[in-house]
Amino acid sequence: MKGLFFVYLNQKTMENKSAIDILKTAIIMEKRGQAMYEEVVAKTNSEDVKKIFRTMADEENMHARFLGEQLKSLMENNSFVKQDLKGAGTDESVIDEILTEKIKTQINAAGFEAAAISAAIDMETKSIEVYKNRASISDNQNEKDLFNWLADWERGHYEVLNKLDQELKESIWNDNNFWPF
Repeated sequence: MKGLFFVYLNQKTMENKSAIDILKTAIIMEKRGQAMYEEVVAKTNSEDVKKIFRTMADEENMHARFLGEQLKSLMENNSFVKQDLKGAGTDESVIDEILTEKIKTQINAAGFEAAAISAAIDMETKSIEVYKNRASISDNQNEKDLFNWLADWERGHYEVLNKLDQELKESIWNDNNFWPF
């Protein structure tokens, strides 16, 4: 009986170890995203570009806080905290406000901001993958909910960035007469 209890505890410790590791990795990813977005805010001259990247940096910071709370709970209480995640997320009106013709003309399709958008798309894609994978293997509903919510929120970032990137690419094609017809 004593040996069986030890195996159970060891298995639980291993499950939490991987959850702790993924939370640490996720916090680092969110902090890196925040730092990258803040770098764009610091370097761009466009107030509209600053606004989109400031919004993204603030959201990445919020993600890191959520993840930090979960990490603390997991380390102290060996459990995930149930959080109300319904009200959090990117406001669609903010996205509509951000993706204007004005902002598209302010971003040089081959410039710094466009390169940052491309890098951010890659970063958001990786975040979505990590979060969806963790949600799919977890047997803890609070953990599943957290990582599915984060994946959905990052998918929102990805969609905004990807839409902007696609429109910038079309702008390059149109401006340089790359169309074969």
